[in-house]
Amino acid sequence: QVQLVESGGGLVQAEGSLRLSCAASGGTFSGYAMGWFRQAPRKEREFLAAITRGGERTYYSDSVKGRFTISRDNSKNTVYLQMNSLKPEDTAVYYCAATEAMLWLTSRSVYRYWGQGNQVTVSS
Repeated sequence: QVQLVESGGGLVQAEGSLRLSCAASGGTFSGYAMGWFRQAPRKEREFLAAITRGGERTYYSDSVKGRFTISRDNSKNTVYLQMNSLKPEDTAVYYCAATEAMLWLTSRSVYRYWGQGNQVTVSS
């Protein structure tokens, strides 16, 4: 059983930056691919970024490509999401997630473990 705890959210002005962290415990972190998702009010949970177990490959949605960067430090059991050039439409609750799968990492359905969510608010 893997537990995930996000941190680093908050309020930021448009064009600002934030870095989200997600600390994992209770499992072998390097055995999981990791993903970041977000959910805005009255919207579906949306895939943002994913990273393979060893960090060799990353995947991004078109909405954040070029602005957000996912990375991981397996020695610290932590995955990060660096968010730059933030826009008001990035306002949402952000979730990290873990999966034993090696394929379909952009699909919400393959992720078995989820964090509690972290609010990010971007003001205009």
